[in-house]
Amino acid sequence: MPPVLAAVLLLCCSNLFMTYAWYGHLRDLADRPIMLVALVAWGVAFFEYQLQVPANRIGATVLSVPQLRILQEVVSLAVFVPFAVFYMKAQLTLDFLWAGLCLLGAVYFMFRGGMPVHG
Repeated sequence: MPPVLAAVLLLCCSNLFMTYAWYGHLRDLADRPIMLVALVAWGVAFFEYQLQVPANRIGATVLSVPQLRILQEVVSLAVFVPFAVFYMKAQLTLDFLWAGLCLLGAVYFMFRGGMPVHG
């Protein structure tokens, strides 16, 4: 599997955990004490890091660190929008589109010189 694809897949899975850890408790644990919520979120985040760290290591073999960061932002929004709409019942508005277009601009500028050559 190409390193960029492996990194993207791992980042997508990582972001599922991250998004739930950051926002899922607002729906599922809203009536629980904040310390319990923090512990649950840290537990979920453990699994996020088990995927995110290897994703960055694999991605760094073919991408620069700034490119990895922008890739992470794109993946984050791609995971967050369906989560927000379907799980958190947020209204889908044009603001999601505008945010996505801004990220596409960031991708263009970060990748317009191509990917770095690693030796």
